[in-house]
Amino acid sequence: MAERNSDQETRDRSSLAGRSGIPVGLLIALVVALLALLGIGTRYYVHGDVNAVHCLFSLFFSINLPICYWEMCLFFRRDYIEARAEHWRGWRRETGRTPAVEFLASRVPPGRILSPTVWADVWATYSMIDSAYADRTTFGFNADIGNGFVTPIPTLILYAAYTVGFLPATVAGIIGAMLFWQWVYLTSLYWASFFVAGSQTRITRGELCGYLVGLNAIWVFIPMFGLYVSVRLILDGTYGVLGG
Repeated sequence: MAERNSDQETRDRSSLAGRSGIPVGLLIALVVALLALLGIGTRYYVHGDVNAVHCLFSLFFSINLPICYWEMCLFFRRDYIEARAEHWRGWRRETGRTPAVEFLASRVPPGRILSPTVWADVWATYSMIDSAYADRTTFGFNADIGNGFVTPIPTLILYAAYTVGFLPATVAGIIGAMLFWQWVYLTSLYWASFFVAGSQTRITRGELCGYLVGLNAIWVFIPMFGLYVSVRLILDGTYGVLGG
């Protein structure tokens, strides 16, 4: 009985679904779009141009920034995520539906938009794909926590440098080379650790391609291109590769 009460308490305390508020998926899309458009609009105001390479990295940095916040939530709500993952497993067995889709469709009241408990469900639902995110001893769990605390500042620096060129291009290139390389390396290592552990046998092919490969590919292929851009910034000494 105590166990059942504890589980019910977890459900009540963390439930996102409500009759008011903004859908989680829409909220994420709006935040990313506003951040990206801020960079693109500012560049157009300052330089009078719209460059495809700059647009790509404005979008990429704008995706990474909210994810960094989620990764901080992974650290601060790690006990809660482990308990919440059990809830989502049971929910999936009972309903046959995908927890990630349910989470994205649920609504967040305005007063809870920045709640770490709300965004902890990102990891609790993703742990249905990779159980490492409900286990603080794993590589994926700790690598993402590191990303959350280490990369926001250099991300913001590059976001601003690519937009208004406030740093010498060579300096921006050096920062970019370090940042983009760690994304390529850590994400590739995460993929390797997933397959070495045989975790792909516990999920469907669609989940493997859509969630594990598709989503994480963003942090391999765009940073690989970012390495090229960084080298050009260093060698050219100008922001010409970004249209400046």
